[in-house]
Amino acid sequence: MEGNLEDAFAGEVTRRDFLRRTAAAGVGLSALSGLRVASALGAAAATQTVRWISPRGTLDVMDDFNLWVPIKMGYFKKLGINAKLIAGPIGDALATTKFVAQNQADMGYPSPGVLTASIDSGIGVKSIWDMISGQVFDFALPQATSVSSVRDLSGKKIALGSAGWSTIVDPILVEAGVDPKSVTYVNAGNQWAQSVESGQADAGLAWEGLRAQWAGQGLKLKYLIGTKFSKQPSNVYSVRASDLSDKAKVALYTRFLQGMIMGLEFARANPRAAAQITYSARPALQKSLKPQAAYDSFLELATAYGTSNRQGKGWGWNPPAGWASYLEIVHNLGQTKKQLAPSDVYTNALAVVANRKADKKTAMADAKKFKLSATWQKVNPRNPNI
Repeated sequence: MEGNLEDAFAGEVTRRDFLRRTAAAGVGLSALSGLRVASALGAAAATQTVRWISPRGTLDVMDDFNLWVPIKMGYFKKLGINAKLIAGPIGDALATTKFVAQNQADMGYPSPGVLTASIDSGIGVKSIWDMISGQVFDFALPQATSVSSVRDLSGKKIALGSAGWSTIVDPILVEAGVDPKSVTYVNAGNQWAQSVESGQADAGLAWEGLRAQWAGQGLKLKYLIGTKFSKQPSNVYSVRASDLSDKAKVALYTRFLQGMIMGLEFARANPRAAAQITYSARPALQKSLKPQAAYDSFLELATAYGTSNRQGKGWGWNPPAGWASYLEIVHNLGQTKKQLAPSDVYTNALAVVANRKADKKTAMADAKKFKLSATWQKVNPRNPNI
């Protein structure tokens, strides 16, 4: 793709547009050895830029607190990294993988469907990190509903913000034993949540972080939570597959993950501080969400992000069983022409090293010392389980 990268990213869209570009998964390496991270990266000349690209067309969300915290607290800088966050272009479903493969970005954040579709079409990317190690997508339901499980959605109407979202829902239904042909998809555009609330649809696609936003907007809905009914993977951080044969690149991306893990540990130790840092970094976000709603959105995401860490596998674990099942399902659905092997899709090698080397003690100490603003001191911390 030719032209100035900044021009390609000039436009920004709302969070809802994120899913209009989804459908993918990750990549695999068998083993990586000889990783060495320099203990001191002192001079500015040693700093390397990592360009991270979002799938949403906007950075004005609470989702990326794991990146804003290490930027604010200087963790990336101490690791010799200049983290450049890019909103991403509008209207290209495969942008987060194509731009990485074309060396216009270094790390993308595609959904499992986008990643698998990209790899299947010959785009050379792989996952080095699964953000949730489980399902990010939920189903919203009207308050007066008889639906109590995904199986109950058979024969029902499911509201979507875009017709393309059916490629997200189909694998979820198959995993639960529901024939996707039995449901009727209703393309309700930006009003898909309202169509569920009013009962025009029996359910609607949702995701972690969005539930709190909808509640903040006054929508009254019930939910089936994806992490409770599905083992399928979520959005991943993917890099060029060829970079994983380059020890210098592997070391760079491993340091990036170390900084991010420090941000996650900071958030675990002081959730309101991490939310305040993220909220303060995005002035446009402050115009659309009040601090309490922003915190509630953050907390949903942070709880989900901590899934594999609470299971004792460390942060960012690509779940082998979830991926194996997902790869079979998307192939059977025709979403990939061939059935990809897990080793084609992801590696846990970098995350394992990053979890071992990350300076978690410093991050937790910094979090405990962080002084909340008067506004954020008033925010109800709820009952965090990060």
